[in-house]
Amino acid sequence: MRMRKMRNLEPRMEKCAAYRVAGPAARKGSWRSLKPDCTALWVEVGCGKGKFTAETAAANPDVLLIAVERCREAMVVAMEKAKAMELKNVFYIDMDVANMEDIFEAGEIDRLFINFPDPWPRKKNAKRRLTHRSFLDKYCRVVREGGEFHFKTDNAPLFEFSLEEFAACGLEVKNLTRDLHANGVVGIMTGYEEKFHSLGTPINRCEVVCKPFRLPPEEKKVKPEEQNHA
Repeated sequence: MRMRKMRNLEPRMEKCAAYRVAGPAARKGSWRSLKPDCTALWVEVGCGKGKFTAETAAANPDVLLIAVERCREAMVVAMEKAKAMELKNVFYIDMDVANMEDIFEAGEIDRLFINFPDPWPRKKNAKRRLTHRSFLDKYCRVVREGGEFHFKTDNAPLFEFSLEEFAACGLEVKNLTRDLHANGVVGIMTGYEEKFHSLGTPINRCEVVCKPFRLPPEEKKVKPEEQNHA
């Protein structure tokens, strides 16, 4: 998420310090200590300004929700929402999702949310997509076997790419839809989702069951001149 630099970022972060986890690597394997009576540990990657985060935490008070966001300007807005709602079961980490295995123990997470990630439309940037097989491998290591990650996007090409990646990794896909809100709003929306739903943009969604797998080999692209030579 691209946002303008905030001149008052640090004071705002300090006011929400109770919601920010500093040095998250130290909590690897013991996240549930933040809420010992929690029934599950859920993680949202790329929480943005946190509408979905706060509303999901409020709707599931027995769950511990950890929100990951590398843009601090967005994360402080998300934390301010949680503080205003006096939520006790949600905490925030400013980090890159690529480092998840440094933060969470194997099988520690019960459910993961991936909402409207950057589609990285250029083919050369495919490995940056959060549903690329290299990221799927990370998710299936930190989410318990049989746990799930829930994926939503308004970007149809990204959704089709993602389905191909799930299939290549042998992952089970459930509750797949290419128009989630066709018959009325379903579930909790992100702020981004509300905007695009109001414009009539279909929302794609699916749930993926996690399990251990070996990364499938990358297909080698044969250059035209090599093909002709062969």
